[in-house]
Amino acid sequence: MAENQKVLVMDDNEMILTLVTSILELHDFVVETAVDGVIAIEKYQQAMHEEKAFDLVIMDLSIPKGMGGKEAVLEILKIDPSAKCVVSSGYASDPIMKNFSDYGFKGVITKPFVVSELIAGLTKVINS
Repeated sequence: MAENQKVLVMDDNEMILTLVTSILELHDFVVETAVDGVIAIEKYQQAMHEEKAFDLVIMDLSIPKGMGGKEAVLEILKIDPSAKCVVSSGYASDPIMKNFSDYGFKGVITKPFVVSELIAGLTKVINS
């Protein structure tokens, strides 16, 4: 299924990063994490430079003390126009969550995560 697919997970909540990393690793994803958009952009750029690009990036929509997904996705798409970024938030009513593709995202994941939906959603975006 997702064997050795490389995923970057961006979230400011350490518990969410740990949980999502554990879930994804159990499903054979290779996971790196970032606590905000600036770090996510740096890691994405570095991976591209080393020719070990990420297959997917999961981005928390809002990071109160840093760059969130709305801003970070635009920078990642400048680096790699074919980047597959998925927006994640607990605010399902946010306009970005409803119209994610208008903002450069290829998919959406609503918190709290349901493991089967998380894996199915990511696999669908990776294979698109």
